[in-house]
Parts: sequence; structure tokens; C-alpha cells
Amino acid sequence: MQIYLGLGSNLGNRREHLRRGITELERAHVRVRRISPVVESPALLPPDAPADWNLPFLNLVIDCDTDYEPEELRQVIKTIELSFGRSGAGHWSPRPIDIDILLWGDQQIATDTLRIPHAYTHTRSFVLAPLIALEPRLRLPGRPEKMLLEWSATAPGHIPLWMGIINLTPDSFSDGGRYMEWAAVTSQIDAMLEAGVHIIDLGAESTRPGAAPITATEEWRRLEPVLDQLQERLTADLLRPLVSVDTYHPETARLALDRGAEIINDVSGLTNPAMIELAVDGRADWIAMHSLSLPVDKDATLAPGESASAAVNAWLLGQLERWTKAGIDLNRIIVDPGIGFGKDPLQSIELLRNASRLRQHGLRVLVGHSRKSFLNKLTDAPASDRDIVTLGASLALCAQGVDILRVHDVPRHAEAYRGWSHALAQHEAV
Repeated sequence: MQIYLGLGSNLGNRREHLRRGITELERAHVRVRRISPVVESPALLPPDAPADWNLPFLNLVIDCDTDYEPEELRQVIKTIELSFGRSGAGHWSPRPIDIDILLWGDQQIATDTLRIPHAYTHTRSFVLAPLIALEPRLRLPGRPEKMLLEWSATAPGHIPLWMGIINLTPDSFSDGGRYMEWAAVTSQIDAMLEAGVHIIDLGAESTRPGAAPITATEEWRRLEPVLDQLQERLTADLLRPLVSVDTYHPETARLALDRGAEIINDVSGLTNPAMIELAVDGRADWIAMHSLSLPVDKDATLAPGESASAAVNAWLLGQLERWTKAGIDLNRIIVDPGIGFGKDPLQSIELLRNASRLRQHGLRVLVGHSRKSFLNKLTDAPASDRDIVTLGASLALCAQGVDILRVHDVPRHAEAYRGWSHALAQHEAV
């Protein structure tokens, strides 16, 4: 039986507790298929909770198979929780591990000890965010009227995923030449991992305006050594971030997938038939970005005053028809409106203000706005120093419910988000 389990920890070494929780479930013959990204959320507490209970949770979801019956698995879970020293000090007290059965196939189960789907699966962002990373279009048994993605639009305290940018290029607009070799990349990777990055995006060809295009061979020459060493660095960690490769060359995408990349970030919008074939045949996620030209041609733009949101929406409707006809699983498609790609500064800001509307099509939305030139109208800072103004836009995108934010400075974003999320109104603890 395919089931989904939620794991959380807000006491002690939280990541290590989550790793051990997954390991203990596997030892108990629960077969783990996929592990979601790890997300952080404020503790859910009753009004009279002690102040020292206010410890942020780390949460994840695992997609797994089991031969247990529901009540048998509940007993296994209780045994595992007790092995961590979880006490009965209080339902909302800090705990080293918390394991919940969220979904049990397409069944609805209600007994004195179990309610499946879990009663709050559709209302709590710390459950929805990791679930959506695995299966955004899933419909809950008993609540078929909405996909998970739609339920998340009304849940308080939206939790985004952070995609960290690593440009392996000599000519990217804000950090070209800084990260051409693994030795230079490691400190950046370390900082991202410490901050809890969910996706690391490697790109070896600049797509800034005026950039000279390169061949797939040259792109792979730059990318291969860093991709291999990153995978070696991450491979032993159950909670490792996903690895994304930013390319519009099918040859590079194929090689990257063979080396274990979980996401292809296709700035040509998943329009190339060879890319579509790869997407149909594989299990990776695909980011499809709207653009009018690649590399960017400053003369290929939307007309002044034209609605960028309407243009992107019309493009996406056509692509959805094409992807569906090709047989691509839409759970694996993420749409990027392409800030700055053929849009003037006002059109880019329009896209920022309306980005989450693209979720109406049942796809996750990624926004890549970090340090881009449209921000010149908002700050005098050079490209490399636009992280603060980027951060302001990022928190507005969080408030909208955008799923993935592609940024250069992951540590600063994660820290700002922590303050933002703790200041938001939360569901009452019940």
C-alpha cells in the first residue's frame, strides 16, 4: 500500500532526529520511495503554552509502501517515538520526533485511534509544502474538490522552497567568474546547506542580455566536474537538497540526468521536442520558463504597455495542451514566468505582483528575480549588492504563495523568512 507519512522535530538535533526516524521506519520494513524537502515552521501552540515551548519545527513527508494494516503501523510509530525518549509532558510540548500517518492510498479511515487522511492535512502549510513538493496535483480522499496546490492557497503561513543559484560561468551578470571551480563553490554550498537550502541550481551558460551562446560541449565541460563533486558531497545524506541543472540543451540535460540531477531548469520553456521526450521518459521535475529569445535579445520584447501576465498565461495554456498531449506528468512541471526575459521593468514588476495566479493551472510556480536588472529602478546598488531589495520582493512572493524562490543569497533569505513567518497569525492549536 502506498502511504504518506509526516515527520517533524523541534527538540535537540532536529535534522539528525529526522534522519534517524526515517532509518527506524525502514528497519521496521516501511519501504521509503521518496523524501520531500525539509521545511521549517513555527511551533503550533495553545495560548497558555510555556514560552520555552516556542521552538521551530523541521518537517518533511515521506512517500512509502507498507504491508502493515493502519493500526499495526500506528503501534510501530508509537514504539519508534518512545525510542527517541518522547514523553507525555503535553500534546504541544517540544518533541524530538513526531510521526503522523497522513494518507493511506485512497482510503478514508476513522476509528477511535486513527483518522486518515489526517484531519489537518489540507489546512497546515507545514504539511502541505512538503507534500506539494512530491505530488502537487493530489486530491485528498474525501476532499476531491481541490488539489493540494489549491488547498495551500488558503492555508496560513505559506512555506516556500529556496533554490540557491550557482553560476559556473565567466560572464553571469552579478557573479560571473566567481564559481568556475569546485574549490570556489564549496564555501557557497556550505553556506546554503547550513541555511537549509532545498534545491541547488547549477548553471554553466549565462543567459543575460548580450551573453554569447556556447555549445552543449562547452557547457558540459564547465558543469561536469562540479556536478560530480556536488553529488559525491550530498549522496550519503537522506535529507540532501535536490540538484537542478539550468540548461536549454537536451544533450546537457540528458547527461545531467544520468549523473543524478533531479530537476532540469529549462529556460527555453520545455518547448524543444528533444527536451519534451526526456521529460516524458524520466522521473525528474522540469522547470519551464517563459522567454521570447535565448540568449536574451534586448530587441525581442513584449510591446510597451502589454500585460506580461496575460502573455505568460496565454503561453502556458498552449504549453499545457502540448505537454498533456505528449504524456508528461503535470505533477513534475514547475512554471517560471521569466522575470526580465523579454519584459521591461514595469512588466517584470507586474509579473511579481501576479505570479501566484499561474498556480490556477495546477502547476507549482518558481520565480527567479534575484538581483535582476529590473531592480535598477528600485535601488542604485550594483548587481552584486541587490540582495536586500531582492529580499523585499521575496517576502512579498512568500505572502502570495509562490512555491519556489530562486535566489543568490539563501542564508539571508532563510533568516528573513524565519522572522516573517513567526510574525504571521497561525492556526489555533486544537
